[in-house]
Amino acid sequence: MSKRNLIGFIWLLLTGNIQAQETSGTVWSMEQCMDYAVEHNHQVRQQVYNLNDYQSQRTRSIGSFLPYVSSYINVQNNFGRAIDPQTNTYTDVSTFSNGYSLSASLSIFEGFRRLHQLRMAKAQILSGKQALQMQKENVALNVLKAYLDAIYYQETLRIARRKLEQSKALLHQTQVMMEVGRKGEAEWKQMQASLAADEFETTHQQNLLDQALLTLKREMNYPTGDPLILVSSADWHCEARSASTDSIYQYARNTQPKILQAQTALKMAEYNLKTAKADLYPSLSLNAGVSSSFFKNMNDKNARAFQEQMRNNAGQYLSATLSIPLFNRTNTLSSIRERRNRLEQAKENLEYEQQELQRLITEIVADWENAYQEIKKMEQKVEADSIAAEITIRKWEEGLASPIDVQTVTVALLQSQAQQLQCRLNLYYNTRLLNYYQGNALWTEK
Repeated sequence: MSKRNLIGFIWLLLTGNIQAQETSGTVWSMEQCMDYAVEHNHQVRQQVYNLNDYQSQRTRSIGSFLPYVSSYINVQNNFGRAIDPQTNTYTDVSTFSNGYSLSASLSIFEGFRRLHQLRMAKAQILSGKQALQMQKENVALNVLKAYLDAIYYQETLRIARRKLEQSKALLHQTQVMMEVGRKGEAEWKQMQASLAADEFETTHQQNLLDQALLTLKREMNYPTGDPLILVSSADWHCEARSASTDSIYQYARNTQPKILQAQTALKMAEYNLKTAKADLYPSLSLNAGVSSSFFKNMNDKNARAFQEQMRNNAGQYLSATLSIPLFNRTNTLSSIRERRNRLEQAKENLEYEQQELQRLITEIVADWENAYQEIKKMEQKVEADSIAAEITIRKWEEGLASPIDVQTVTVALLQSQAQQLQCRLNLYYNTRLLNYYQGNALWTEK
């Protein structure tokens, strides 16, 4: 049997095309749950706001290359003793004056600080996008795990219910056979005990399913009071692993948001260090401005006109400022040293994340291989336990086996079916992870 045929039972969750229908309510596929969770996750929304902040910082960095322009208007009305600006003597006559000025300054050179800050702002936007994508994928992976847990308990509940129905049928059959004298009361009591044990197991599995659904709803930020119906695992499908561990890692290290964010953090640390070094360079700026004023003695009817005073009092200036840092109490050197340490930390973090990614992929590949081998073994075990259970029940009908023998083989079959289901889910989960690290999207975002 080929690998594709071996895991051909999985189709629905990978494609997201829902064909199964429940008796009531909307059926949720894994992809739909992922998309809902990403859309309603609070951490994802917080990352969106952080990204907006980074975009605002980039706009501010671009604005630092533009000149700074300011204007000034002053209006003053003096009452009582004051200095007459025309005669420069004291007077007690009320006066009115106002002034106007317009100035501009432009930084020419400051050690490329603004350039590094702009690059830093662009890197922050890139880091914000990577953090947003990483948060989305983390949410999707959490939903994937919670969804599979819920599917597991959903299927074990179905197995337990089938076992319960079988026990009810055997109890009824035992009662009929006891009435005709083929079975004794002790065997009927043993069948009752088996039925009670199956009822307890069914209730236990229902509780586990309810808890798993609550966990899934929490990961999705889904209303806990609303029903959530999941698709059956009988229609799942996933592709077999084809790439090697090294090829998967080489691709993942260039595409995984966590690695890309660590690389971006390294660039940001480099720009941050260059920004600190800019304080060692001299800075040059240009300044220019115009100003004028108007004055009027309130008792002077022959005061010069406003236009004349504005023209006569007008002045202009143009200046250049050169600032050379000589000594700033070692603040610059301390800042450079600290940011150089941040750069080394960013390098260490990048190396750590790459090693963790390689280790994680190696573990997933090993888990995939184990799950693949376990499925083949469990298929054989389930088939053998099914035959054993069928033979034991026939022997019990013929009086060659006890109710305890029937209970033993049916419980063994139940456990084998549950283990087989767990192996299938493990194979599916690890397949999805390997496909994810090879560039396949976890879900289609709307």
